Amino acid sequence: MSLAPVLLVSMPQLTDPNFAKTVILLCEHGPEGALGLVVNRPSDVAASEAVHMEPPIERPNEMPLLIGGPVEPERGWILTAEKPDVDHKDLGESLYLTASPELLRQALETSPVPRRTLVLAGYAGWDAGQLDEELAESAWLIAPIDLDLIFEIPAAVSWEMAIRRLGADPHALQMGHGVH
Repeated sequence: MSLAPVLLVSMPQLTDPNFAKTVILLCEHGPEGALGLVVNRPSDVAASEAVHMEPPIERPNEMPLLIGGPVEPERGWILTAEKPDVDHKDLGESLYLTASPELLRQALETSPVPRRTLVLAGYAGWDAGQLDEELAESAWLIAPIDLDLIFEIPAAVSWEMAIRRLGADPHALQMGHGVH
């Protein structure tokens, strides 16, 4: 049974630098594996600086580039809460995923920066059964989709906010007390 779409919130004990204190939008989950996007890991560069398009972007905005995960970091994604007019995947919960060059150009040239739209590089991937194992080992908390956690809450506080919304104290979890 698929869990997607949900948010995966890493437990404090998950120390892998790719996933420590992350909030991941789980986009696909099935017998073959799972795919998700880290939605709270901004990079140090604007998306327009990282993306190379022909012809070049003429009027770049300051939209940040998020690191969606360690798999295929050269692969770009656009996550939006507004249904695009281009080829896309409907994730449910008013979330749409696309790799459309047209939408990417539009997102990177629109001022002000488009609301509820993210540009991400790479993704998080799990082989068959791997995510289920990690869930059984309590590496992740499962949270409902919350659009403001994805698009509005600053990345620096979204992990803690996600845990608090589940009714837990992140500091107590870090000390190994677990969720009661």
